[in-house]
Amino acid sequence: MKKIFSILMTTVLAFSSLTACASQSSSDASNTDAQSSAESDKLQIVTTIFPEYDWVKAILGDNTDNAEVTMLLDNGVDLHSYQPTFDDIMKISTCDLFVYVGGESDGWVEDALEEATNKNMVVINLLDVLGDTVKEEEVVEGMQAEEEEAKEAEGAEEEPEYDEHVWLSLKNTEVLSNAIAEALEKIDPENTDAYKANVASYVEQLSALDAKYQTTVDTATHKTLLFGDRFPFRYLVDDYDISYYAAFVGCSAETEASFETITFLAGKINELGLTHVLTIENSDQKIANTIIQNTKSKNQSILSLDSMQSTTSEDVANGATYLSIMNSNLEVLKEVMNG
Repeated sequence: MKKIFSILMTTVLAFSSLTACASQSSSDASNTDAQSSAESDKLQIVTTIFPEYDWVKAILGDNTDNAEVTMLLDNGVDLHSYQPTFDDIMKISTCDLFVYVGGESDGWVEDALEEATNKNMVVINLLDVLGDTVKEEEVVEGMQAEEEEAKEAEGAEEEPEYDEHVWLSLKNTEVLSNAIAEALEKIDPENTDAYKANVASYVEQLSALDAKYQTTVDTATHKTLLFGDRFPFRYLVDDYDISYYAAFVGCSAETEASFETITFLAGKINELGLTHVLTIENSDQKIANTIIQNTKSKNQSILSLDSMQSTTSEDVANGATYLSIMNSNLEVLKEVMNG
């Protein structure tokens, strides 16, 4: 993969050089289109995933028209399987601000930043910002662990795998939003006051929603969730002391659950009297349905929580925001935890 990426980067740089030479030698170079000139004056901001993109837009506020904000994963591609395109690398190379998660799924970023042409670029790594509060992936009782692939040398110490889904905590989002505001102030100091005001307002909304989540959990009939799916919501459940069981960890690539996992989860439903099985967005619900068919009553409902890993540009155009999705997730939790 690293070799392939290096070839891609070499191609990008070569193309950039050729483009620069061509623009210098062209008789039309001095007559650049007015639109292109205007775009070059805009702040160039690149984000990898939807939550980052939406936070940036919220903090830009009325200054959004003065920035070109790109969401790389804009067509529903999962963070864990994404690979940058030629165009993606070009945008990162020249942008003013780059925001990415920073986990194992972003292993390609280091090489991309080494080859960046804008050496004044401000970079935000979400995991770095959160520091010691980042959690390692955990395998809870009954969960199907991924098969070890024995790639490391014998006797080598295994590196910890961190849970990348930090955006699913409203408390984390407050911290990350402030980091984004500080970065915007750095690259656009003329609008510092606006960014300070915008992030203060946004954090107030996050805090209010956080309080609603806490009230919902405090007054819930039961405080255990069961997922017949991957489980990317550890940061959310830890915020409110919610227990959970799930088929797989959040970053798992597994698609088939073992007989033991199905049996365990069905047994937990029977034991706890749960009325719902949860999945993440776009699930085929196959595992959830299999779990239900192995319970005593076989009448549990399936509901989904949105982990925002598949949010597209079309969803954004239709009004999806980080806050609207987290509000929708709260409504699902209310139904599940009082069922």
